[in-house]
This record gives sequence, C-alpha cells and structure tokens, in this order.
Amino acid sequence: MMKYLVFSLLFLAACTQSVPTPPAAVEPVPSEHQLAWHELEYYAFVHFNMNTFSDMEWGMGDESPAAFNPTELDAKQWARVARDAGMKGIIITAKHHDGFCLWPSAYTEHSVKNSPWRDGKGDLIRELREACDEYGLKMGIYYSPWDRNHPAYGKPEYITYMRNQLTELLTNYGDIFEVWFDGANGGTGYYGGANEDRKVDKFTYYDWPNTYALVRELQPGAVMFSDGGPDVRWVGNEEGFAYETTWGNLMRDSVYAGMPEYPEKYASGQENGTHWVPAEADVSIRPGWYYHAYEDHKVKSLAQLVDIYYNSIGRNSALLINFPVDRRGLIHEKDVEQIMKLKTKIDEDFAEDLALNAQIEASNERGKGFEIGNVLDGKKETYLASADGVIENTVTLDFGKPTRFNRFLVQEYIALGQRIKGFVLEAETAEGWKEIHKGTTVGIKRILRFDDVEASKLRFTISDAKASPTLARIGVFHAPKLVVEPEIIRDKSGQVSLQVPEKSVDIFYTLDGTEPSAESQRFENAFLVERPAVLKAVAIDKESGRKSETVVRYLDIPKATWMVVSNDSIAARAIDEDKDTFWKSANNEIVIDLGAETALQGFTYWPPQNRFMSGVISAYVFEGSMDRKNWKTLARGEFSNIQNNPIEQTVRFPEARAKYIRLKSLKTTDGNPASFAEVGVITVE
Repeated sequence: MMKYLVFSLLFLAACTQSVPTPPAAVEPVPSEHQLAWHELEYYAFVHFNMNTFSDMEWGMGDESPAAFNPTELDAKQWARVARDAGMKGIIITAKHHDGFCLWPSAYTEHSVKNSPWRDGKGDLIRELREACDEYGLKMGIYYSPWDRNHPAYGKPEYITYMRNQLTELLTNYGDIFEVWFDGANGGTGYYGGANEDRKVDKFTYYDWPNTYALVRELQPGAVMFSDGGPDVRWVGNEEGFAYETTWGNLMRDSVYAGMPEYPEKYASGQENGTHWVPAEADVSIRPGWYYHAYEDHKVKSLAQLVDIYYNSIGRNSALLINFPVDRRGLIHEKDVEQIMKLKTKIDEDFAEDLALNAQIEASNERGKGFEIGNVLDGKKETYLASADGVIENTVTLDFGKPTRFNRFLVQEYIALGQRIKGFVLEAETAEGWKEIHKGTTVGIKRILRFDDVEASKLRFTISDAKASPTLARIGVFHAPKLVVEPEIIRDKSGQVSLQVPEKSVDIFYTLDGTEPSAESQRFENAFLVERPAVLKAVAIDKESGRKSETVVRYLDIPKATWMVVSNDSIAARAIDEDKDTFWKSANNEIVIDLGAETALQGFTYWPPQNRFMSGVISAYVFEGSMDRKNWKTLARGEFSNIQNNPIEQTVRFPEARAKYIRLKSLKTTDGNPASFAEVGVITVE
C-alpha cells in the first residue's frame, strides 16, 4: 500500500510540475479600470459650450449666458454619429476655461439655467447621458480646472467650488468612464469683474491628491486624464500622433498638469516608468477645437484621418477625435461625411485576417495554456508566453502559397505589463527573406503599414524584451489602396507635381479641360505649365480599378519673374504658390511687379489659412499700372462671406494691360492689417 501511495504522490507531483504558471508581472501593470479603458480604444470628444457662440477657442469668462442658444440641439445625433463611426464613448466639455456650465450647477449663475436655451430649464449633461445610454456609448466629462469667470479663482475657496461641481457631475449623471482635466491653468480673465492676470502654482494649487481621491470615491470605475494622469496621459501634441516608441509606463511623480517640458521629456512614456499611465491621442477633425464657420472647408481629409488612426491606435495609444458641434447644436454634415469615410476605410482595411489561414509556430512556448495558437483564438484573456529567462522569440506564419499583404497587427498581453523593446518583421519572398520593418515598442496594439508584399511566409521576431515576452494577438491583412484625389503642387517656375498617399496608385491628368481617365496622360515627373490651362487629375488603382474623385485647378502664367515691391524680406510669401504661408502688410496693400506687360482679365486672392486667420480682406480695390505712378482701378468690391468660407476668391473684369498690379484692402474682417496668402492673375489667352 505504501508503494502505491508513494507512486501516486510522485505522479501527482509530476503532473503539477507539467502545468506551467503564468509569467510574473513586469511592473508597472494596469489597474482593472485602466484595462477596461484600454478596451474602448476609440471615442469622441465634443467641444460645445459658450465658445461656440462667441466664436472663440478660449473665452474670457465675461460672456453673457444669454448668448448660449443652440437652435436644433440634438445629443442623440452626436451619439448616433459616434456609434456609427465605430466609437465607444463621448467626452463632453461640461465646463471650459470661461467657466460656463452645461448643467444647472447649484454653485454658479454662469450656466445653462440662465440661458434662453430650453427656457433656462435645460441640462445638456443629462441629455447626453440619455443619448449615450440609448446608443450604447460610455460618457466622459471634461472639466477645466481653470475658471476665468469665477471671482475666487486663484484663492483657496475656489478649490471647494471646483470639488462641489465635480461632485455634481460625478453623482448625478450615472457612470462616467473618463474625467478629463485640461492642463491650461492660470492667466488673464474676467474673474467676477476683476479683469486681471492670475497665476497659480500648477503643481500645488489644486491639491490634486485629494481631488483625485474625490473622483475615485465618486466614480471608482473612471480613469482620470491630464498631462501626467494619474490614469491616462496626454500624448503631447494635438495632431493625434503617438510615437514610434510609445511606452504605457510613465515616471508619473515627475509630471504635473501644464508642465512646460512635458511634451518633449515625458509624452512618449519611459521604459523605466514607475506607473502605468497609457497615452491618449487627442485631435480635432478641424483645425480648431470649437466650431468656426470659416473652417467648414478645412475638415480633415480621409488621407489625414487614416494617418491619424494608424499613428495613434496603431502606436499603442487610444484615439480621441473631436467634433466641434456647430451653433445649431449638431455635428456638422461635413464632419459626419469625413468620419464615416474613415469608418468605411478602416473596416475595409481589416475585413479579412489572413493569419487565420496560415500555419503558425513560435520558437519558444511556455507550455500548455500559453501556446502560439492563443494569438489567433480571438480571446483577450489568452496569450502566448515564452519560458522564463527567454527574451527572444520568433513567430512564423506559413501561408502555404504566395500571399499579398500590407498590414501587420500585433498586441501584447498588457495585464502583465509592457515588455517588448525591439522587434523585426520579415517576409520570405521569391528573393529570400526581406526585412519589412524594424521597431521598438508594441504595447496594447501596434499596426504596421507598408507597401504590398507578396510572400509565402512571414516572420515576427522579438529581438529584445524586459522579460519573457507575451503576445495576445497577431493579424495580417491586405488593405485596399487608399484612392483619394491627387494633390496638385505648383512652384513659381510653373513646374507642376501630382501626388497621392499610396505609391502604387497611378495618376492621370489632362490640361484641356476634358475628364481624365486611364487613357489620359500618366503622371511620372513634374511638368511645366506656362500658359493658362485647366488641369484635371484623377487617381486610379489599376489592380482594383477604383477611381478617385477628379480634382480640378485653373493654372495661369508662372510667377517666376514676379516680385513684391516691398522692403519686407518675407513679402514674397504672397506669391510663392503656397497658400499655407502668408504676408501681413503694414499699409494694407500689396504691389507686384509682373516682370512684363501682361493682358489681364481678373485676379485671385487666397486669405491666410493659419488657425485664426487675422487680416482677411473683406472689401478691396484692385488696380493696374504700367509705371507704378499712374494707376487705374480695374475692380472694386467685397469678398462676400469670406469670413465663413475663406477659400480662394476669383474676380473677373474687362480686359486690361498692366506691368504692375496693386491689391488694396479697404476693410478686413477683424480690423487688423491685411494679410495675403497668395495673389494671382487671370490672363487673356
């Protein structure tokens, strides 16, 4: 009997030893509420508040509540757009720097309760809560610590006010998934009529430890965002881009909200970071965060939005895209159009995972429960792990036949910490193994974009790690070409280039006004246009036959010999064929030497295209001269609606001859000196 007992014990011990244990965590690791936040990945920002009606980005705090009066406000439209775009939640600017509150706060009169909207009985936070619930979205709160309206800002009693308002927001509106604290703090403001500059110690004034504790008590499942967390950090720019090396780890105790050196030193995280504080990339779908009618033509293109997606979610970051809701109280139709184009494109890119059809193996497996098959099973709780002490691992996918692909997706099992420090992706082509990409961090998700590769095998090698690496998922995809209309670039000499984001898409063009097709002239190198012409261009993916919309641009004589008559060294920006540069004229006019007598029948004017567009001409006189002494008025008038639609203005007039032209501003939209982004002429053929 004793022999059998000993044998049984030995057998049980052997069985126990054969079942591997999970790898030890590599600190820091995410909390439960951070892991839940990671699952969201993509959600909406809504900037809608007093600034929408004052046409500002940062209000001063002296605005009247009576100005807040959206005519068609529909929070359900916001939620429907966000859901249809694939987003998982909405964060609303409950209170911005001007202090105006979108809910009827008991602690201030500067709120919707004193506005004409809903006869003063409205509560936008309540309406958004109901809309989010109806459309299955999470709701988040943006709350500005800075308040340019409150008379006590900068004093200890303001902190009590701030916490009282946070208590209202975090107890009366259900579950909140994220509380967003802006890093802008202190400066000039109304401050109850004081109209002064108030500075605060950003590190100590808000008593952040106790403020965070209040949020944690009221909303234990919420993450808190600021430059340095405590739960989620700013990516360090407003372009929506994370970094080639992006760590979830942060030296959190070294960071505070509004820290000047934060973007350069801390935004990308640190390998040796002490806390798990992952990155969130925030970006507006327009140049501004709040709605301005003059940006209706500046909604980001599909190519820009796709770049943002791959450089945020594809680089170990969440993505927060802002909708500047308009004065009606709706997400503008142009914004809706573009975000839905992005949704369609991303769905196409990841429609079929080619990895599911491949034979897959790893050079090292920890054992049962941690095998390579876990990276393809679609379960977030299973993963591949290598044995302790093994920091290099190679995963090989064998497709069995030549297969074309251009996307690679990989995820770590971040519940045990971020580990991978270096990797290489290679493909076995007809010419042998070819390196596609050499990178550093992976984290929650890394997506590589590259030109089409045709290969029978694909090899992902983890070359360096902090400890035995883990992999939760691997995916391989063949994304359709991004076929968008070509960008037309022309220099002063008249040389024209055409470009699109995808290298393998062909561009065809015409110069006679006819519609371009695959039978038209194919663009290969820059070409010279010296006479007036109508350039039309189209991009075509010859493999799929997909065709872009046609882009049309009128081209007139080159500006190679033109000169701006001015002592200002940067005046030439007004004729450099780049509408994104501009020149501000001290005397509200520009004089241009055309280099030769020219037959004219019109002129063009691009207003400045920078964010705030100061000095946009609204009323003008256009003159011509042969000697710069005797001037003849060729056109006089106004650029109607240029403030709301600041695109290229075209003015025609009866034929006239001139060697010099002068465009004079009679009035600008903001009263500031006139600015010229680009001035051109329309000549007689």
